[in-house]
Amino acid sequence: MNPPIYQTNFEHIPVTKRGKVRDLYDLGENLLIVASDRISCFDVVLPTPIPQKGMVLTQISLFWFEFTKNIIENHLISNEVNDLPDRFASYREMLSDRIMIVKKVEPLAIECVIRGYLAGSGFKEYKKNQSICGIPLPPGLRESDKLPQAIFTPSTKATSGHDENISHTQAAQIVGKEIFEKVKKTSLTLYTEAARYAQSKGIIIADTKFEFGLADGKLILIDEILTPDSSRFWPKDEYQPGRSQVSFDKQFVRDYLETMNWDKNPPAPALPAHIVQKTQEKYRQGYALLTGHQLGAEKSF
Repeated sequence: MNPPIYQTNFEHIPVTKRGKVRDLYDLGENLLIVASDRISCFDVVLPTPIPQKGMVLTQISLFWFEFTKNIIENHLISNEVNDLPDRFASYREMLSDRIMIVKKVEPLAIECVIRGYLAGSGFKEYKKNQSICGIPLPPGLRESDKLPQAIFTPSTKATSGHDENISHTQAAQIVGKEIFEKVKKTSLTLYTEAARYAQSKGIIIADTKFEFGLADGKLILIDEILTPDSSRFWPKDEYQPGRSQVSFDKQFVRDYLETMNWDKNPPAPALPAHIVQKTQEKYRQGYALLTGHQLGAEKSF
């Protein structure tokens, strides 16, 4: 097994951008996205990588891109390392299972969050206002309760710091009314279809976020999709409303960090080995349940 990748550094190949988890490289007409094993919590990148995490994120995204391709086109061109330019030849083994070659697009300046259950920042906002992003909700809902219907709650896309929930009116002002209505409808459809499938595999997708971009004026799905980093995955057989849930995502790490004397500003504390191992197991288990494959095994989506 290759060692975990905290960040990529290729000789004579400059990185275009480093996100919290992904490293981007300009391939000319296209982009290369490399999913590292970094993990961020509370918008801070932790110093400890989670081995194989980037592989899980990439492989789950590939699964969902195939699953949703009849709903909306996505930015994926290839995930084969042999399709990389020759200058990446010596890095192909290291990059296997963790890359996507994608179209260059103009990203929309909002994140499209869908909530099917009451959790996280949505639950905090509900306790204050009995609403989320200006959408009124019934009284008396408990943490982790299923909402009467899934709701679209857009947010800003912060380049640093925290994303902020915004109203539908604010989101429409940012991207334009026509695009707003299209991403709202598409996001709800994507979530509904994916959540139905995941339930059949024993996973509740409590919430998720999608990102979209424009390619030659056409709306397409970009970034990652329905991964443990962009969603809350709960084991269906352990679901119990009225409390926080066991999860297959990085909530496990967030819960651990909440026990630390840390103010949630950089630098973040290192993770102990048992937390790293348990987190890796959760990511791998979520992947196996959703796809029916073990990480690294031959697969066809």
